[in-house]
Amino acid sequence: MTDKFIFRFVAAVSVFVFAVVLILNRKILPVPEVTPAFTIYLPKLNAILNGTCSVLLLVSLYFIRHGNITMHKRVNILAFCLSSLFLVSYITFHYLMKKETVFGDLDGDGILSGAERDSVGSVRTVYLTILISHIILAAGVLPLILLSFYRGLQMQVQKHKKLVRWTFPIWLYVTITGVIVYVMVSPYYHF
Repeated sequence: MTDKFIFRFVAAVSVFVFAVVLILNRKILPVPEVTPAFTIYLPKLNAILNGTCSVLLLVSLYFIRHGNITMHKRVNILAFCLSSLFLVSYITFHYLMKKETVFGDLDGDGILSGAERDSVGSVRTVYLTILISHIILAAGVLPLILLSFYRGLQMQVQKHKKLVRWTFPIWLYVTITGVIVYVMVSPYYHF
């Protein structure tokens, strides 16, 4: 496979995933009449997957710093698989849910009243700052992850190292903030 093919493949996958998430977020596709019972467990599953990936990324860093390339690869492959499972679960949740959860919406009507806004105060600004940075970096890290994996699996060590200098901290930030976003918004889930 040529680099040109790999870049095109990575770009196609990244654009496809971004488009699917955008379509689901905008509720363009019809939502099922009845929300399956398992749907309420998906946000917690997503947080667990993100938290596990955070730990795995740090373990991976430990192994590569100690020269254990085999374990570094295995742990990264596991983190990649769990992140892929997260993506499927995330997409499933956002497809099945009829409405988005609003931070601070205590009564679950989907509207943030003045009283509700006042009750959460500046914590809402902190939440939105974390959420927006999480979303932007999550959208941008996918091509970096895919290219880093390709370079690493092909043992193109120097190119892999150059990419991972950016990929690792962004991917770690995204997984950690995914958990933080869940912890902050979970009191406002109304299923």
